[in-house]
Amino acid sequence: MMKYYVIRLFRSFLTLMIVITIVFFLMRMMPIEGYFGSSFDKLDAGQIEAKLKNLGLLDPLPVQLKNFYMNLLKGDLGQSITYRPKVDITKILGDKLITSLRFGVASLTLSLIVGLSLGILMARHKGKFWDKFGTCYVVGANAVPAIIYYLFIQVFFTDIFKLPLLFDKSDPKSWILPVLCLSLVTTAYYAMWIRRYMVDELNKDYVRLARAKGLKSKEIMVRHVMRNAFVPMAQYLPASILYTVAGSIYVESLFSIPGTGGLLVTVIQRQDNTLVQALVLLYSSIGIVGLMLGDILMATFDPRIKLSHEGGSR
Repeated sequence: MMKYYVIRLFRSFLTLMIVITIVFFLMRMMPIEGYFGSSFDKLDAGQIEAKLKNLGLLDPLPVQLKNFYMNLLKGDLGQSITYRPKVDITKILGDKLITSLRFGVASLTLSLIVGLSLGILMARHKGKFWDKFGTCYVVGANAVPAIIYYLFIQVFFTDIFKLPLLFDKSDPKSWILPVLCLSLVTTAYYAMWIRRYMVDELNKDYVRLARAKGLKSKEIMVRHVMRNAFVPMAQYLPASILYTVAGSIYVESLFSIPGTGGLLVTVIQRQDNTLVQALVLLYSSIGIVGLMLGDILMATFDPRIKLSHEGGSR
């Protein structure tokens, strides 16, 4: 197992280095206007050259790449150019990431509790009321465009339950509707997949054998079926948690939440190259680290997973 962890960590680190290098070269291919903002047209050639030299963009590419990595190791992502001029990117992202992470973790917790509970009920009562109810919910959550029920919740729930229309840091009740909106689709996702995995497990021979031995249904469900059904789900759990820092464009815009939702689109439109670079690196790192932790968590839950060429390997 330790060999699996070490090799998986090495692969993830190598992938991350490749992604960072690709992002570096792609950003060097962008128009230089993205490093000046609205002041570009007002500068003469000498001022432009001086600015580029100050940023290190006139150095040879190998030197730029070395400096880029050195700054990353120091935690220096540069300063914003047009979004919040001359403000450190780490400060901009720090404030917004914390806000998005709080909403994301709250919605993910709700999704796990409700989604897994609903999925278990659907599996245990296959073909009956809870299964039909859950199926309708899953189909509806995935078929209806998210913005439709986001607006429905915002308009009607604020009136029916007297909840705030927009987010307010000083009002805890203003968290309820955004968290509810964020959790609707992920709840359906967890319910759908835990039902599928549990139904698959319930049809396997070891469950029939356990019943033949006289084990109670509750004991079979808790000690065997649920444990085995959760193994595939465990792979995506770390990534789900990490992806919450990306926020939600719809929900954060709808409820005026100062998070990271839509930030990448905004800074691309404003041609803030340094902030674009930082966000691409952030999201790439989140994806790679999430997948790595998911594989490690799944291998921890299921010792049969080994990094080898033997049968049943991964």
